[in-house]
Amino acid sequence: GHKQWLQSQYKEVFSAIVEGCGHERPTESALALATAMKLIAAECQSPLEPTAGFPLAKLKHLLQSLLPSDRPNANLISRFQEYTVHQDVVYFCWKVMPSLAPKEFAPNSQFVQNFLALFSAVCFGKEFLEETPCFLCIELQQMDYAYIRKHINKTWSCIMNWKHDEVSHRQLLVLLLEKVLIHLDKPVLLTDFLMDSLDVGGAISLLALQGIFVLIQQHNLTYPNIYEKLYSMFEPEIFHAKFKARLFYLADIFLSSSHLPEGLVAAFVKRLARLALIAPPQDIVIILRFIGNLIMRHPALKRLIFHPNGGEVSQDPFIMDERDPIKSNALDSSLWEVATLQSHVLPSVATAARFISNPFPSVEWDLASVLEINENDIFDKEISKKSKEFALNLERPASMFLYCGGEKSSQYWKLF
Repeated sequence: GHKQWLQSQYKEVFSAIVEGCGHERPTESALALATAMKLIAAECQSPLEPTAGFPLAKLKHLLQSLLPSDRPNANLISRFQEYTVHQDVVYFCWKVMPSLAPKEFAPNSQFVQNFLALFSAVCFGKEFLEETPCFLCIELQQMDYAYIRKHINKTWSCIMNWKHDEVSHRQLLVLLLEKVLIHLDKPVLLTDFLMDSLDVGGAISLLALQGIFVLIQQHNLTYPNIYEKLYSMFEPEIFHAKFKARLFYLADIFLSSSHLPEGLVAAFVKRLARLALIAPPQDIVIILRFIGNLIMRHPALKRLIFHPNGGEVSQDPFIMDERDPIKSNALDSSLWEVATLQSHVLPSVATAARFISNPFPSVEWDLASVLEINENDIFDKEISKKSKEFALNLERPASMFLYCGGEKSSQYWKLF
């Protein structure tokens, strides 16, 4: 009787602790999570019943508490990732994950976002299985990957049936690309979903394009208009997109073949050159390097710099609004945009644009070195240069940074 009473008290306390995971203060909820995991580990090592094994029900209870449908819970779920380095935790999480995904009703968007965050926390790459395993409480002889993979597929198919808003749609695609795709039994079944996502626009289209690229590369998917789709993504909005670097990376791979039609590659070169006129400075350098690389891969495109017939034209024959790159008349045009950028106010941009006036290097430029440059990097680089000429203001200014609010500028300038 006493033993049963103790066990009922323990269950009650555990439930109260799990309830604490929903506390509004992050420190309290994190403490509740840590305590619950310690109890699960202790119970696993010292079971309440001789044949009990791992306390799956308690783990499920805890995971359910990480999935509220009324508030985001990404912070606490990221704290839970501290435990998913342990193979036994991951294994038992996947035992219960399919049962956490609602099948009878469509969950709301907040639950979906939390569920995707939890899915990401317990999902893993192939290297996880190859690393020296570490365990929280049970030393598994061997990680049953086939079993886990089955449960990943089961849970994923359930997620794919849910309704997704823009946030969870993007979250879903990132998760798919970074962690899930390698575990799927039939990745080609994603084709329709990715095709539909391509038409959404913005970051979602870009992520979908990467997914399609993987299917083309690894699963022999054929997609006839892939270059048109890629071409259409180079719009002014990309410079403000979170996944901008990903687009250039993808375009670099898609356009890596030297067997592509010259007219197609010329269209990309011209479109990029036109965008360079309105792009932020750090992106202009990326574009110019990329254009240079494309011309190096396709030497015939040097006609855009030195036209064989020479002469002048009254207007640019390139049709920027043409959706089909082949019909854009790019080969009849020239890179006047790059020549214009040689007069850019920023020396780094002007220097980068001079590649068309100089002999091309023997190897391509490394895009990775410029993809992560931001405005502050350019500012710091320019401000550190020594100048031989100084502009003087004869009238003493009252306040230099009154309108531009330049915290950054005020580090380097001082009014005496």
